[in-house]
Amino acid sequence: MTPGKTARVGMVGLVTAAMAATAFAVPAQTASDAASAKPGHEATRRAMDAEVEGGIPGITAQVRDTDRVWTSTSGVGNLTTGVPRGKNDRFRIGSITKTFVATVLLQMEAEGRIGLGDTVDLHLRGLVRGNGNDGRKITVRQLLSHTSGLFDYLADEEYLKTYMRGEGFLKHRYDTLPPEKQVGVALSHRPLFPPGDRLSYSNTNYVLAALIIEKAGGRTYEAEVRDRIIKPLRLKDTSHPGNSIHMPRPSSRSYSKLFASDPDRIDDVTSMNGSQGWADGDIISTTGDLNRFYRALLRGKLLPPEQLKAMKTTVPAPGRPNVSYGLGLTQFRTSCGSTVWGHGGGMVGSTSLAVTTGDGRHQLAYNRNGDWSVASPDGIMEAEYCPTASSG
Repeated sequence: MTPGKTARVGMVGLVTAAMAATAFAVPAQTASDAASAKPGHEATRRAMDAEVEGGIPGITAQVRDTDRVWTSTSGVGNLTTGVPRGKNDRFRIGSITKTFVATVLLQMEAEGRIGLGDTVDLHLRGLVRGNGNDGRKITVRQLLSHTSGLFDYLADEEYLKTYMRGEGFLKHRYDTLPPEKQVGVALSHRPLFPPGDRLSYSNTNYVLAALIIEKAGGRTYEAEVRDRIIKPLRLKDTSHPGNSIHMPRPSSRSYSKLFASDPDRIDDVTSMNGSQGWADGDIISTTGDLNRFYRALLRGKLLPPEQLKAMKTTVPAPGRPNVSYGLGLTQFRTSCGSTVWGHGGGMVGSTSLAVTTGDGRHQLAYNRNGDWSVASPDGIMEAEYCPTASSG
């Protein structure tokens, strides 16, 4: 799920982006695994430590390079007690959920249950209508590629004020929000442009995509993700929260700067109703499970070649010359020329990134338990895939 300007960070649509300018001081101790970690990731560890020194509470990361696994943490998982971040922490993955949703829809396409050229109206008859919005003119492919032109419900100022910012979030954080509410908020606005090749990241697209999954499959989107991805890959630490407000353990606390008028104020936002993300950002997972998922996906274990090729057919991201977006999958080009595939994600109090090389051999996944600005949002990824350049 892509956050609002002062409440969440995610992929404005596509990569973790800064949201508030003021950092804060955390306890001096960090939990960087300098003694126990395998060699070869010093630049990545330094980048993690630098973010913590700059004000992020804590970071947990895992790298898989062929069959070698490196895990590291920096900073704290609890600002009150000073307990370090945990290597096996579970966290809200935000918009990384979108790759799971797109994978299920593409599996259904391979099975002949849906077509990427199907209109939204074919599956959700009459739902997307009004204010110039017309589901008869929007295809499934355009939902998955963010080229539908539909307004992002998280860009609605009243929604942000009520559910995402300041006292509104604190008052409504435990509310159950059905997906139809989020769709309704989006449809109260005119579309940004006619459906086509232009990209504008909209969380609304993936709420509708999951509703199509449910219509085509005859059961919940959560059940489809569980039986098609989570169980076959044995992602034992990956789950959907449903309406629960709690985080499964082990996990760290999550922190946000909810009040633009008080930029030094830090709120513990760990507990919130999982339905407020749903299919655009509700899944809870770990760095290890995310690496397993993207490894399997890019190696063709989840999709036939035709569907994987479609997923990797990208549209340039406006204003981001090194980023392009496929069907629930982002292509990042690093400063040293490497190309990696994955997705970023943010929820209130949490920002994450999971990427892998195209052959599925070299993966990185990490999570921050604070959702405000860092000096270089892509710094950890750059350090892992371009360590010489980062060192310089």
